Amino acid sequence: MRPVWIIDDDRSIRWVFEKALTREDIPFRTFSNAQEALHALSGTPPQVVVSDIRMPGGSGLDLLQQIKGRFPLLPVIIMTAYSDLESAVSAFQSGAFEYLPKPFDVDQAVDLIRRAMTEVPQTEEVSDAVEGTPEILGHAASMQEVFRAIGRLTQSQATVLINGESGTGKELVARALHRHSPRSAKPFVAINTAAIPKDLLESELFGHERGAFTGAQTTRHGRFEQAEGGTLFLDEIGDMPSDLQTRLLRVLSDGQFYRVGGHQPIRANVRIIAATHQDLEVRVKQGLFREDLFHRLNVIRLRLPSLRERRDDVALLARHFLAKSARDLGVEAKRLTDGAMKYLTTLDWPGNVRQLENICHWVTVMAPGVNVDVADLPAEIRERTGRTTNENWINALEREAESALKRGERRIMDDMTRSFERALILKALAHTGGRRIEAANLLGLGRNTLTRKIQELGLDERSHGEAG
Repeated sequence: MRPVWIIDDDRSIRWVFEKALTREDIPFRTFSNAQEALHALSGTPPQVVVSDIRMPGGSGLDLLQQIKGRFPLLPVIIMTAYSDLESAVSAFQSGAFEYLPKPFDVDQAVDLIRRAMTEVPQTEEVSDAVEGTPEILGHAASMQEVFRAIGRLTQSQATVLINGESGTGKELVARALHRHSPRSAKPFVAINTAAIPKDLLESELFGHERGAFTGAQTTRHGRFEQAEGGTLFLDEIGDMPSDLQTRLLRVLSDGQFYRVGGHQPIRANVRIIAATHQDLEVRVKQGLFREDLFHRLNVIRLRLPSLRERRDDVALLARHFLAKSARDLGVEAKRLTDGAMKYLTTLDWPGNVRQLENICHWVTVMAPGVNVDVADLPAEIRERTGRTTNENWINALEREAESALKRGERRIMDDMTRSFERALILKALAHTGGRRIEAANLLGLGRNTLTRKIQELGLDERSHGEAG
């Protein structure tokens, strides 16, 4: 069996793979840089290559391209600690078998290697890595899935339906799909179907002939014609009026349309990417969205996670937006303290990534110093966090009570009260280093009352410091 090659300048990564592959009885060979691996390619090629994307003396993408030039069917897995869209897209465009973001689960990495050993990958056209500011960032597994999907769609012209809450970046994903598609040299045209009055939307989409209605003094090209050869992004498609849904369906079915007031069919050579924050299946059941149009749009579906589903990305995004705002304004970048950063991760972010970006811009303009603490954040954010935290624990309490009632438990009030008091007292004592008088003051209890409760709850052995 030919070996698996591991290429990474990080000794600890190579060591992890060495141990895991030895355990799995998979032959391997490790390299600390791309040049060593390229030199070894003059001999027998490996069965699978696992390479880091950024290394001194040569990038993993350059290595990938050279490997694919000589051994097109050799599976190459690209690793990276830089969790951005460009890394994923560049890897897939250059023919990578899979994209593995760091840190990764070792068992999953080994499973991926085994899959690469048994599957023949599809070769893809080599293209240069796109440089510059990353379009979309995210460490979270849900965002990595989005990156993978965009990477796999680079040679596709399929219709895509993007689902996601407001502010999750649906248009950014649509632009990325266009930019990394065969239509990238042609226009990307976006229209928010919910933001345009119904009586104007038809003309906006399909254009109109001169004299088609009062005020139509010249012929106007609509968005379909403006996007000819490229991509038309239909945002908030779930709010499209029913009669325009019918016209859109006809375009998707027949590949042609008529301008308002026109009699000559116009050929439509555009890729449709639609987006909505609504559940279109529910809208279909409610009779508010055509089922046949839904199936036309729902060829490939991408779901964008809300920011509260990817809280680990808040710090990554905040640093990025602070740096971006500083560049735009020509000022020194602000830095969030650990406390402020942790505070931001507790928010529910109803406005998602867009809301976080706005806050970072506000901080850049309004915060008095370079180091930004919780007190320097916008007042409405601090107030909302307080309300959210309060609501969260009350909601959790309600769910626990409901579960206990459904289980038919008795003495629920006594049991939950004991658990509540126990948690509060233990946290207060931990906060004060075991000093009971100070803990009693913080809890609003008398010293003797706290001592009695400690005894009743059996906490004597866990409490420290002052006695009695």
